[in-house]
Amino acid sequence: MAASASSSSKSKPNQNTHERLVRFQGHHNLRARLVLSILTGRPVVITGIRAKSTSPGLREYEAGFLRLLEKITNGSKIEIGYTGTSLSFKPGTLTGGHVQHDCGTSREVGYYLEWIIVLAPFAKKELSLTLKGITTGEHDLGVDLIRTVSLPILSLFLPSASSLASSLELRITARGAAPLGGGCVYFRCPLLPNAASSGAGNMGGMLRTLDFTNAGRIKRIRGVASATRVSPQMANRMVEAARGILNRYIPDLYLFADVYRGEEAGKSPGFGLSLVASSNTGALHCSECISKPGQTPEEVAIEAARMLLTEIATRGCVPRTHQSMALLLMALGPEDVGKARFGQLTPQAIVTLRDLRQFMGITFQLKSQRHELARTEADEDEEEEAAAAFVEEIVVSCVGGAIRGARKVG
Repeated sequence: MAASASSSSKSKPNQNTHERLVRFQGHHNLRARLVLSILTGRPVVITGIRAKSTSPGLREYEAGFLRLLEKITNGSKIEIGYTGTSLSFKPGTLTGGHVQHDCGTSREVGYYLEWIIVLAPFAKKELSLTLKGITTGEHDLGVDLIRTVSLPILSLFLPSASSLASSLELRITARGAAPLGGGCVYFRCPLLPNAASSGAGNMGGMLRTLDFTNAGRIKRIRGVASATRVSPQMANRMVEAARGILNRYIPDLYLFADVYRGEEAGKSPGFGLSLVASSNTGALHCSECISKPGQTPEEVAIEAARMLLTEIATRGCVPRTHQSMALLLMALGPEDVGKARFGQLTPQAIVTLRDLRQFMGITFQLKSQRHELARTEADEDEEEEAAAAFVEEIVVSCVGGAIRGARKVG
């Protein structure tokens, strides 16, 4: 493994590395590894997938993600071992186009969409994707957070809107709560412009370099209280309970009650609240809470509000839920130094850093910084309180791998 990472760092990812096989053990970070395989053109073999589990092998939703990748690519070859504990994936051409996919009910739509939006700008044709299933659940990002957080983060890397042929869009046509789902979302992503249309010269067909190190101050909070097949009062009660907590900290607060009825409400009752705090520099922090059996709307709202305050306290410019996405997009950018400020790195982000080195030979520089939250006059006996006045932040930087879109560039 180390030898492969070392050798890949000596050559550009868009040259000889295309044919070198990458090997992994276990099911962790499976989606990101498959996405990296497509973007770099390197085949991947994954073994030992839950080999020691009482239910070994790939799960239904992981097989579903492979089927979706097969739909948006041409020529991909997928081989799954007899027991399901091994997977061989040889990527084809990322074609895009109009695609429909049923996500089932084992995982939410966000499980599939979270990493597909990273692939979409690099496709040969504009991707118009319709996904059906559970729109918001407790395992994956809900569609509201993908629309209000994931897409704005992706926009930071896309060229200016004037050079794009269409807009970045995520439309919720029907909501579907667990366990039966019944929701539907429509996603459309513009292609990276070629060199001639973008006027960027050698930078055409690539993402922009990110320089996002100023977290700024929180200036507003927005939220969506959704309810399906329950009384509309459930959404209103969540709004009032969340306001009772968040209005203590900021006056610019707007929470929207989004109630669906009829066929647009899916097949199961449920309600939830998603919150997004944005700073004066564009930094985002988010939280989401979904109702559980026997839980009141007030309990859901209070939990979501407290989770948001905890997320804000971690600082950084990118929410913890989106660290891996930001790292991958930084690595795909031009051969220029990109920078971003994070809070403490999540375990998934650390795995992504290792995978990027193995696939692309790209290493990140990590610089730790302490940010003072508040000034305290602490005595020697109050060291713990003084330490609590600081929070650790990480500034990550790298030189991009200059990955271009599959569309022909001038």
